[in-house]
Amino acid sequence: MATEFTIVIQDRPGALADLTEVLAQNAVNILAIHASPCTGQGVVQFVTDSPDATIEALKDAGFDYTTNNVLFVGQVHQPGALARLARALANAGININAVYITMTGQLVLDVSDLSKAQQVAMNVGLY
Repeated sequence: MATEFTIVIQDRPGALADLTEVLAQNAVNILAIHASPCTGQGVVQFVTDSPDATIEALKDAGFDYTTNNVLFVGQVHQPGALARLARALANAGININAVYITMTGQLVLDVSDLSKAQQVAMNVGLY
């Protein structure tokens, strides 16, 4: 399990640089990141190595953010691994709200039932 941060930034050149520079200046390492545009703004979701330091850095820099607990899954690099996990979660009635990958190849999953999803991932052999 990990803490995911979500920040809405302006959709303009340098906005992501502003955010990531604040994190770098505070020795916060980004483990996973996903960003997408959304009508004049950008939505950035990321996981860091230190949630406490991230919170302090973001507050000091004046960034508004939300947090969410997400599941880290050790993805097997073989055809069908994600399909097996997605099907097992679906069969357990768990919705995948978002999925992206870490810098080291793990999956980050925002799911509707975190504790149940952990168990499912263990049963599939990916946690």
